[in-house]
Amino acid sequence: MDKADIAGDYIEQSIELALENQRNRTTATSDDPYCEECGVEIPAKRREALPGCPTCVECQQLLEAKTRNYR
Repeated sequence: MDKADIAGDYIEQSIELALENQRNRTTATSDDPYCEECGVEIPAKRREALPGCPTCVECQQLLEAKTRNYR
């Protein structure tokens, strides 16, 4: 196993842990399948992975990018 494989495994584990933590913290506040930002339907797989998520992937990425730029 080379360094790239080890790094890839580490990233994968980190993502899984972050998703599990988010699942445990999230309390579904809305069954609305539409993004609060753009109104597009949030994909079912995203809603299953993160119950109660208020935004689609694209809008979430934009929100996170804005947050990064302010730090």
